Amino acid sequence: MTSTAALPPLAQRVLGSRLLASLTSPHGVDHYLRQINPMWAATDVRARVVDVTRETDGEHPVATLTLEPTSTWRGHRSGQYVQVGLEVAGRRTTRCFSISSAASLPGERFTITVRAHEEGIVSTYLVREAQPGLILHLSQAEGAFTVHESAATPTNNHLVMISGGSGITPVMSHIRTFLRDGYDGHAQRKITFVHYARSPEDQIFADELREIAAADNGITVHLRYGPHLFDAEELRLMVGGDYTDMDTWVCGPAGLVELVQEAYGDSPRLRVEFFKPPAFAKDDDAEGTLAFNLAGSTASNDGSSILEQAEAAGLTPEFGCRMGICFSCTSRKTEGTVRNILTGETSSLPDEDVRICVSAPVGSCAVDL
Repeated sequence: MTSTAALPPLAQRVLGSRLLASLTSPHGVDHYLRQINPMWAATDVRARVVDVTRETDGEHPVATLTLEPTSTWRGHRSGQYVQVGLEVAGRRTTRCFSISSAASLPGERFTITVRAHEEGIVSTYLVREAQPGLILHLSQAEGAFTVHESAATPTNNHLVMISGGSGITPVMSHIRTFLRDGYDGHAQRKITFVHYARSPEDQIFADELREIAAADNGITVHLRYGPHLFDAEELRLMVGGDYTDMDTWVCGPAGLVELVQEAYGDSPRLRVEFFKPPAFAKDDDAEGTLAFNLAGSTASNDGSSILEQAEAAGLTPEFGCRMGICFSCTSRKTEGTVRNILTGETSSLPDEDVRICVSAPVGSCAVDL
């Protein structure tokens, strides 16, 4: 189902033009559109929570959120994740979550399944506090933990899915996509699905997994509870042969992933998924000074991002995700060169707007902070 609050296509093209982007600089046209209607967007992606399903209770509960995205959502492939930005206490925080629903088309609703962690501001809020109507900021779908070949491709006789804990979410996206698209394991490649959970009470998607296991569809489900560790010989018996020659996807805690990687060695058939915040490299050989025009102060350039250097100098610039996706920290650079610490690209254009969370000075630089 597509969003009912989308901008008409013509309006979206006009509002997404370079001319309007320049006229609404530095924040962009979407900054103003969302003041009128949070589901209007020319380029940004946002979503409204339309349903919250509690999957498990306990110390670390899990919930599935159904999201209705803006028309700017380009859809996703099974196994991908999305960056989710949430306004908490007046500040936006962004985290990555797997998409748990079957592959979606542009503008279609999709789901994320989230486990609450004590240290997780975003995950805890989404699981314990989120209600229908909540607006979230999104990236486009990302990640390479995807299925590149159909289950019908006759390269070998097996697909293997291994997951642990909340790592089940991208694997379920694969399984749901197969079943939605008419998968029949009797005519196509068999699927062996192995999942590890702490207890039956902690099992995510328990009812659905029981239905899949009971169906005569060619998918074999193996659930392991308690302090069980991955066992290579057990997997060999499950699949009835050399698993290293079978296309395999594994997602879960680091300990599980490392054991599977050790068992598979250098097999090119293994795909793994990790969720890590981007590592921003600091230039330890940085030179020059960073001038803060509005504050009337300067600091020695230490090679870190402009945002970090501004905060170290006692300034409090606006920011959101600190990952370069929300544009909340956009500020005007009036002099000098900056390096994008995500891509390594440099720019020396005068009077340009930069995202200070992912821009580092190259030599002396001046910004309107």
